[in-house]
Parts: sequence; C-alpha cells; structure tokens
Amino acid sequence: MARPVIATKLYVPKLRPGLVARPRLRERLRRGAESRLTLVSAPAGFGKTTLLAEWLDERAGEDHSVAWLSLDLEDGDPASFWTCVVTALHTAVPGVSPSALELAASSPLPAEHLLATLLNELAAAPGEIWLVLDDYHLVDNHDVSAGVVFFLEHLPPHVHVVLSTRADPDLPLSRWRVRGELAEVRAADLRFTSDEAATYLNEVAGLDLASEDVAALEERTEGWIAALQLAALSIQGRDDVSGFISRFAGNDRYIVDYLVEEVLRHQTEPVRDFLLRSAVLDRLTGPLCDAVTDRDDGSRMLMALERANLFLVALDDRREWYRYHHLFADVLRARVLAEQPDLVPPLHRRASQWYERHDLAEEAVRHALAARDFDRATYLMELSVPAIRRDRQETMLLGWLKALPDDAVRRSPVLSVFYGYMLMVFGDLDAVAPRLDDAERALAAVPDGSAPRWAETEELSTLPATIAVHRASLAQARGDVAGTAEHARHALDLAGPTDHLARGGAAGFLGLAAWARGDVSSALETFTQAVASLHTAGALVDELSGTVVLADMWLAAGRPGTARRLYQRALRVAETHGQPVARATADLHVGISEIDREAGDLDAARRHLEAAAALGERAPMTESRYRWFVAMGRVADADGDLQEAITLLDKAEELYRPGFFPDVRPVAAMRARIWISRGNLSQAVDWARERGVSTTDDADYLREFDHLTLVRLLIAQYRAHPGIGALDQAARLLDRLHEAAETSGRAGNLLEIRMLQALAHDARGHRPQALESLARAWAQAPEPDEYVRLFLDEGVPMAGLLRDATHHGGAGGHARRLLRLGLGAPAEAEAPGSGRRPAPSAESLSDRELQVLRLLDSALTGPQIARELFVSHNTLRTHTKHIFTKLDVTSRRAAVLRARERGLM
Repeated sequence: MARPVIATKLYVPKLRPGLVARPRLRERLRRGAESRLTLVSAPAGFGKTTLLAEWLDERAGEDHSVAWLSLDLEDGDPASFWTCVVTALHTAVPGVSPSALELAASSPLPAEHLLATLLNELAAAPGEIWLVLDDYHLVDNHDVSAGVVFFLEHLPPHVHVVLSTRADPDLPLSRWRVRGELAEVRAADLRFTSDEAATYLNEVAGLDLASEDVAALEERTEGWIAALQLAALSIQGRDDVSGFISRFAGNDRYIVDYLVEEVLRHQTEPVRDFLLRSAVLDRLTGPLCDAVTDRDDGSRMLMALERANLFLVALDDRREWYRYHHLFADVLRARVLAEQPDLVPPLHRRASQWYERHDLAEEAVRHALAARDFDRATYLMELSVPAIRRDRQETMLLGWLKALPDDAVRRSPVLSVFYGYMLMVFGDLDAVAPRLDDAERALAAVPDGSAPRWAETEELSTLPATIAVHRASLAQARGDVAGTAEHARHALDLAGPTDHLARGGAAGFLGLAAWARGDVSSALETFTQAVASLHTAGALVDELSGTVVLADMWLAAGRPGTARRLYQRALRVAETHGQPVARATADLHVGISEIDREAGDLDAARRHLEAAAALGERAPMTESRYRWFVAMGRVADADGDLQEAITLLDKAEELYRPGFFPDVRPVAAMRARIWISRGNLSQAVDWARERGVSTTDDADYLREFDHLTLVRLLIAQYRAHPGIGALDQAARLLDRLHEAAETSGRAGNLLEIRMLQALAHDARGHRPQALESLARAWAQAPEPDEYVRLFLDEGVPMAGLLRDATHHGGAGGHARRLLRLGLGAPAEAEAPGSGRRPAPSAESLSDRELQVLRLLDSALTGPQIARELFVSHNTLRTHTKHIFTKLDVTSRRAAVLRARERGLM
C-alpha cells in the first residue's frame, strides 16, 4: 500500500503557480524513474518546489515512498546533512535505516561506513523510494558533494534521487548525462509557455486579461513564474491594465523586493559588484566584461553565473555570448544607478571603446549615447555612414541622429547631409534643404589647409558632390525637372573620376530628368550608365533598386521582355546575398509581378507579390511597400474584385511619398480607371476636376497617365450619352499625345494611345477605322504579345472590337489570342463570318447559378455575396467554380462578359 508523502523541515513555497496543468514537465519527471538522478535546476521563482510537490502528490496512490528534505544553510556540514537524509528516509520508509540512524548519531561521523550501511538497507527495502533534496544549493560544498557522488554511484535501481537547486551542483553531471543516468529539468523547461501563462493569469489569478496583454506580459517576463505572479499582484485593482503591462519592468516594487531579497542579498561582494557593473551591457562575453568592469575574470565569472543559474541566458551554443534576463537586468541597472550613479557613464564609455575596437559600430554608438559622450557618438556615426549608406540601414541611422542633440548634428556636415537625405526618405521635403545648408556652412567654416575636426572618411571628402546629388533629388521630388538636371550636372562636375557612388547618383538623376521629360531613349542611356557606376562603387542595394527604375523605363519603351530579363538577372544576384539586400529583393519581385499581370499570368504575379511580402516581414519594404499595394490592387481589379482593388489602392496612396522617382502613374488616376471600367463615371469626373486635368493641356509626360485616364472617361461618357461633343476633344488630345510619344521613343505608351484611338473610333460607330488603328498598334509595337491586360481591362467595348478583329488580316492572331486569354474559350468556336459565338441555351446554368452570376456583376466582394445569398463562402466558391466551368472562363469579369454575350444577363 502506498505511503503518504512525508517530509522533514518541509518548505512551503511563498510563490506557487498552482492549478496550471503542465503534463510536458510531469512526463519528463516520470522519465526520472529510469535515471540515477533527476536534476531540477533553475533560478529563484521558477516553480521548482511547487512542480515537484504537485507531481509527487499526484502519484500518492502509487506503490512508492517519498522522503522530502528541505535543506537549510546549517545543513552544509556533512554530519548534519547525512543525519537529515537518514532521518528523512527512516521517516518515509519505516524499518529502513535503523543502523544508519545509530551511525549518524556518532561523533565523529564515520561517513563511508554510514553510506555503505544506508545503501545496504535501501537495497533491502521493498518498492520504489524517492529521495527529494530541495534547495540543494544551500549545502553544495566539496565535503557534502563527495558523499553524494558515492551515494549516487552505488544507488540501488529502485531508489531515485531528485535534486532541486538554484545552481548546478558540484557533481559529475556530464558523466551521468553521457551514460543516460541523468534526467534534467531546467529554467527553459520551467518557463511558462504562452498557454500556461494565459491559464495562470486568467483562470488562477482571475484577471481576465486580453490575449494581447497576456502575450506582452509573457514576453516581458520570459515565462518567469515568480514575475508573472508578482505582476498579477501589481495588476489587482488597476483600471489601466494594458498601460501597466506595457510599462511593466524591473522597477516594479514587487520585482525589486523579490530579486533583492532572494538573489542579490545572497551573493558575495565580488559577484554582486560584477553583476552591477556588467548590467549596462545588453550582451555579455568575457573580454567585454573585463573591459567594462576593469577586472580580468569575465569569462570565469560568466561560467560561474551560468552554473549558479543567476538569470543568465546563453545566446550561442559555444557559451561565448550571454545576456541577463530582462527583468533581472532592469533591477541591476536600477540598483547601480541608485548606489553608484557616477559609475554608469564610464562603464558605457568603456563598452563603447571595446565595441569600436572590434568593429561593432551599432553597439559602440549606442553605448556612447548612453554615456552622453556626444562628441564620441558623433565621430562614430560619421565613421559608420559609408556602411549604413551602402547597406541602406537608414532607419538605424535616423534613430541615432534623433538621440543626438540637434546642435551636435548641425556641427557635423556628414551627419547633416544624411539627416537631410533620410528626412526626404520619410517625405519631409521642407526640412531637407536647411540640413544641406548646415552642411555647406560647416564645410566652409574650416580654413583652407586646416585639418577638419570630423572623422576623415571618403564620405567627407566627396561631400560637396553628395550635397549636389541630394539637391537634385529634392528638385526631382518637387517636380522641378530643370532643377533636377542642373544639380545633377553640378554633382558630376564636383565628383572625382573614382567617386563612383556620387557619379552614379548624379547620372541617375540626369536619367530621371530625361524620363520626366518623356525622353525615354536618353533616359535609358544615362540611367544604364548610372547603374553601372553604382555597381563599380559596390553599392549593391542601390544598384538593385536602380534596376527597378531602369526596368520601368524599358516598359515605357515598349520592351517588357527586356525589363523582365533585367529583373531576373538582378534577382539571381540578390538571392545570393540574402538578408542584407532583402528590401531591394522585395522591390524586384514587385516589379516582375507587374509584368506578369500585364502578360495575363495572374498566378505568377501573386507568387511574386507573396515573395515580396515575405521579404518585407524580415526587412521593411521601401519603394516596394507603396508599389506592392498598387500591384496587389491591380491584380484584384483583374480578378473583378472592385472593393478590394480600391482598398489596396487607397492604402498605396496613403503610403506614397514624393521622392526619388517621377510619379508617372499616379494612384488617383489608377483608381479613376477602375471607376470608369465599372461605370462609376461621377466619381471619375470628380477625380478629373480635383486633378485639374483637361483636354486642352499640353502633352506633358508627367501628366500623360492622367490624360489617358481622362480619354477613357470621355469615351465612356460618350457611350453613355452619345450627344455630347467631348469625343472630338479626346481625339485631338490623343493626337498630341501620339506625336509626343512617337518622337520620344515611348513605344509602350504609343501602344496604349493607339488602342484608345481605336476605342474612340469604335465609340463613334467607325468600326473599320477602329480596326485599322488596332492593327497598326500591334504592327508597330516591339513586343505586342506581352500586352494582355492593357486590352482586357477595357471590358465589353474591347471584347466586341476584338471579335471583329479576328477577321482583320494580320490583327486576327492577336485578337484571337486575347479573346482566348480573356474569355477562356478558343477562338475557333466562333461561328464563321458572324463575329459572335453561338449562344447556348440558358439551361446550362441553374437558377441559383444565374443568381450568383448576377451578383458577380456587382461591386460586392465574395464574402458580401455569400451573406447576400445566406450561404457560406465555401458554398459560393463551389457555385462560382461551376459557373466558370460551364461558361469556359477563368475569372469573374470574363464570366460576366461571356454571360452577356450569350444573352444570359
């Protein structure tokens, strides 16, 4: 029959997680029955005692005996220790240890004879026996440990020992670990998981916290049970629970009291001094600790702290780098500030110097700022600028600069320039020029022949050219094409022959100025040289980002195939460099997705956008962030999901910042095109009025996208109300745009202009002229097969024109291909000479499917349609799939077009 759990000097924990089921830990303890020793080792407050007590209590009905000994400091003498052990075993297992009890009372203690007697008596005892030694760290010394090793090495197989300790004992653990004779439960195992933390906080403590508050508290405490319990105490009675949790740190009075009482008070002065001095560090390694603490025992001390479970977390498998538990570090920092405030700046300064010697710039700057040594921080930032500029770590540099006093930034010409650069990145154009002026004044204040007082870097020597490049960038952001070119030429004059970064930037803005004028041929030539200079400079991120712009120029030139090859080649380069170029890689994926979408491959477009989004999670997207939403919106539009498309474009417009590239495709005009295609002409009219776009405008390339959108609006208005005379004005505007595009080498724009000329002829009822314009558009386009959505996005009017074009000489092949891609059926199914498909009977669609089809021809999203029909979204998808199959189409818009063609709607 099972005996009850009996313990001498039983320790009742002050802090208990209680009532939180932890089967994963109990299973690990169960495996201890197969081992010589079960070691439960973790810092204070991790629930070691509670875990063991609850586990053994659960096993009360099993055939085993438990001797529980809670140790105290006075038990560190071998005689006292073994007397307590023998007494606990005798109490838990009556009949065991009578001879050992007599020996334990002897003086001096016959240790070897006692242990041999005890082991023999345990071997003869029936059933399993568990000896629990709680708080073993209080008695861990050489004399006690030697006896424990002998005891464990000769332990009978049915006897098991459990050690609960705050520090690893001085026992041959590695030997037993290799033999499979050691079961271990450590701090990483004892930490509450997210689910366990939620159970404790909400069910045991009764706090009813929101899931995000639980997650924040679990992350801040790192699953440390005592901290969660103390946090729960502090939360009781508070109104602003979320605010308290967001501020919860090691300065909470309960946390401070607990750690001071349970941890710091028990440390020797050398250990306490090391803890306080090293607390200024976020990461710890031996040599760094030596430099900061002005001692030579850093590595030994870290090993000792880890073994002592003093809230030290290993950061690598080699045990070279560590950190303190976040809350423990908070407490230590608060203590050193309270006790020795004058010591903190020198500690940070030493850390900064060590990091600088080891080329770890980010940490060196951070500690210089923490030391409030702003001259040193400024100098280190200046040294770091080239690498930050090369790797595009602007966000980090901006954080540094905001931590500096503004006068320190203004005294540094390099930092002033790059502060201005980053202000432009974040869209604050008005603040850029004053920063560039500060830099020029600082440079001018140095007498000729005098040594500058700043870090002598290449960035400093080339700064005048860099300033001119940034002034070109500012002019570009404000739409000042002439100013862009003027400043770019000045930058080229200032840049030396080997200053490839400045020369690349200057040539780039010359190319952008040519592009903004619509001169794509010159833009391509100049910008290609710019990308080559960036390559020579080793500025890989800038080179890859420049490739995106260069590809856009090739698209304007009507060469999607060339643009695609550029992207693919750049992607291969980017993928070999991984995370450092993740942002630029995301930009490349977004660019390829736009080409895929235009080519009609929506699945490929989605895959590239998903890849860009995944990269953006690891590194915030820059240009691609705005363009990603644009590209996603256009894919949604191609899918026929109006609301999703508008939502995504709204988000893109919110993110857009005037900056480094001409805005040749304004988001507002893209949105207006979607409204026009859906017949929402009043909203498109409002757009035209707000933009101030008119048919009498000059043919300006930066307004061309707006003008072509306006033409679409005028054609749609004419179809709705044929009596209005705006179509003549649209035709004249198209003629002016055609002439400008033709003389500037913009074959891609020419294709769109000629397509719209065809639609304008068709709106008048001039089908022959319309077909002729369409045929000429395809014949003169360099890569006509790459353009699909350009035509399909024009909807029903284009579908009718394409059907007739299938019988129009050389245009027939292109028309049939587009009809096949857009309507999902082979052109050969057309009735010869009719220009129309033979319409099947409406019986091919059920009444329910016809109802779904009518709703597909609306602005409702899929989930909204499902709610309208009182069906699940999955049921709606099934109906939609049947409709697509019966109509032989692959998209929502194509289904509506096919249904109208067949007279089903």
